[in-house]
Amino acid sequence: MTTRILTGITTTGTPHLGNYAGAIRPAIVASQQPGVDSFYFLADYHALIKCDDPLRIQRSRLEIAATWLAGGLDPAKVTFYRQSDIPEIPELTWLLTCVAAKGLLNRAHAYKASVDKNLETGEDPDAGVTMGLYSYPVLMAADILMFNANKVPVGRDQIQHVEMARDIGQRFNHLFGQGSDFFALPEAVIEESVATLPGLDGRKMSKSYDNTIPLFTSAKDMKDAISRIVTDSRAPGEAKDPDNSHLFTLFQAFSTPSQCAEFREELLQGLGWGEAKQRLFQLLDGQLAEKREHYHQLISRPADLEDILLAGAAKARKTATPFLEQLREAVGLRSFRSSVQASTEVKKKAAKSARFVSFRDEDGSFRFRLLAADGEQLLLSRSFADGKSAGAVSKQLQQGGDADVRVDGLGFSLWLNDEQVADGPQFDSAEARDSAIESLRVALQPQQD
Repeated sequence: MTTRILTGITTTGTPHLGNYAGAIRPAIVASQQPGVDSFYFLADYHALIKCDDPLRIQRSRLEIAATWLAGGLDPAKVTFYRQSDIPEIPELTWLLTCVAAKGLLNRAHAYKASVDKNLETGEDPDAGVTMGLYSYPVLMAADILMFNANKVPVGRDQIQHVEMARDIGQRFNHLFGQGSDFFALPEAVIEESVATLPGLDGRKMSKSYDNTIPLFTSAKDMKDAISRIVTDSRAPGEAKDPDNSHLFTLFQAFSTPSQCAEFREELLQGLGWGEAKQRLFQLLDGQLAEKREHYHQLISRPADLEDILLAGAAKARKTATPFLEQLREAVGLRSFRSSVQASTEVKKKAAKSARFVSFRDEDGSFRFRLLAADGEQLLLSRSFADGKSAGAVSKQLQQGGDADVRVDGLGFSLWLNDEQVADGPQFDSAEARDSAIESLRVALQPQQD
């Protein structure tokens, strides 16, 4: 069974060493595993929530796209695209907005943090809060649900957003699915083993602390940055404490177990900090030099990057476009032409697409529905004590068992071997009831290929 994994990358800055070790490298490794269908996208709509500098947004999109490709992401094996190149995403966002509870969005961490900060300073609770910030979870839900991602690798601060996507998708399924789920419910994946790297001053490497080592900076600039890593005052010859050394933590994130063990032992034996920093530089430069060259080649050919991303968008839209059409149909945004087509040919086509959907009721019993091609419910079975019994009846019906339709007022029931097994809906008129019975009979006819 293939597992679909989806990862978004916000385009608001230049990737640094911490981004690479904590997100980019493990995601690229995961994309190479068998049985995985990977989607990677530049979350440039999300970036607009945080940044109103067009030049920064544009530069970041270029740098991040080049970083992932230089890091080893293979666009032939994954779906790699810009969020803004998928027009179905904002349309799905609106469909989901119409079913998302305001109370749910009120509980979003980012929104609550902004409100709390405003209250602390005596401001209006919503001062400076945009609808982009407030609706961020719905846009993220659209990113995930559009492609029915099974797993979404996220940091701990994003778990809530994946849970909200589940809630919103579940609500849509309940309102419009008629027993058939449109959306798979995603699962947040937290990689506990993924490194959180310290920056030059020992705090978490972050642009907000201005303590980063840019990933694909020049070898000279990387060496200069490493030379600024804060260490203790122990002189060469004095034993160092690897477990409390930020420099050792950085080395560990990029070394093999044997390299790491050797470096630890040298620090314990008194290796000087200057020499230790040189070792770290050599390790990083050895791993990143070729990728750095590839990165700068990509940056120098933005038209090639554009072609790669547009090809990825076309690939993504092969899934998104027909799926959105199904969702539009489900909520009632249908063509007027479809409502007047009633030819025998169309009915037969619909019959071939009719499907049985089994489910477990709230009381623990088992039931099934027969749905027409357009999702309309033709039958709802009675309750069965076990799934095997329910499955046996639906199988008989699918194989053309001797079923008997009995009219009951403006409704009807279905009998099999003199036992009532299912009911049709109630209708407003006898004409509508009879039309539904005809559709049911066509749907129950064994189809000839």
